[in-house]
Amino acid sequence: MRAVRRSDVLDYETYGERRETLREMVMEVKRRRRVHLGRYLTFLFENTTTVWYQIQEMVRAERIVREADIQHEIDTYNALLGGPGELGCCLLIEIEDEGERRRLLRAWRGLPGHVYLRCKGDLLVRAAFDPGQADDERLSSVQYLRFCVGTLRPIAVGCDFPALAGETALNDEQREAIDRDLEARRLRHSGL
Repeated sequence: MRAVRRSDVLDYETYGERRETLREMVMEVKRRRRVHLGRYLTFLFENTTTVWYQIQEMVRAERIVREADIQHEIDTYNALLGGPGELGCCLLIEIEDEGERRRLLRAWRGLPGHVYLRCKGDLLVRAAFDPGQADDERLSSVQYLRFCVGTLRPIAVGCDFPALAGETALNDEQREAIDRDLEARRLRHSGL
């Protein structure tokens, strides 16, 4: 898997003209990498296509045209991909009611350290959270995670934080998509 390059990014007008068709394609890619855990947690495992889409959406929404600003978006979102043996993941904490969201995000400050991937051989790999997305007051409802799985292959996503405890087995399609992403990272970094 390669990082998004500047040459991949369309100007916001060209992207806007093609957006519906491209969005449909990207939603299918995301569908295979989206895992729901319980009522509130949704994991989206990132790859080049999902990151490219996020960059395009930012460029479009903010009508970014300065090269330095476009490159900043590329660098920011490429960081989500992780390196060899790593899975980058966006964790969405989905709470519709705004008042309830504020209360629960304060109550769930301890979530970092409790999210894991269960891999073949019944091994747990804990997520590394971005420390900038939580403070002493609350969590952000969007968390960027990295799982250093090495050569292990994930079979489930789980959480052992008491208020959100549970585990979801990856279906065949999800496992295949994530395995392909890991293999692409390995090949990319080995120069093959």
